[in-house]
Amino acid sequence: MTSPETTVDAPVTFSADVARIDRDRVHRWLSEEAYWARGRTRSHQDAAIDASRNYGVYDDATGAQLAYARVVTDGVGFAWLCDVFVDPSARGRGIGKTLLAGVLAELDELGLKRMLLATADAQELYRQFGFTELSGPTVWMARSAPA
Repeated sequence: MTSPETTVDAPVTFSADVARIDRDRVHRWLSEEAYWARGRTRSHQDAAIDASRNYGVYDDATGAQLAYARVVTDGVGFAWLCDVFVDPSARGRGIGKTLLAGVLAELDELGLKRMLLATADAQELYRQFGFTELSGPTVWMARSAPA
């Protein structure tokens, strides 16, 4: 699967270096602006970062983090792509495509059998990278935390 062309209007760098993650910024983005993580505590976010593979896109001129994604995986057969977020001021510039292309290039090297994600509003973006609706959704089950 080839990735869609990723062109951005300013030099940026993709990185899988967890030390580069701006934890304050990522927490603010997710806990205040992401519909799936609104209200998430900082300790919860830090624990999630520490237990996952983490990725970012950074502005080469300022070093500021522009985007974030997290992957939960066993590194062999399965991965869950989650917490994908692009700073609102950087949207529409190809930053999200740059982030996804980098994440998927790294994960493709693992030879994973399946990668999942959930999105309420970005299906078209993910389709460009080969994601499709589940072919057998009735075989999948989920368990939510008790109330």
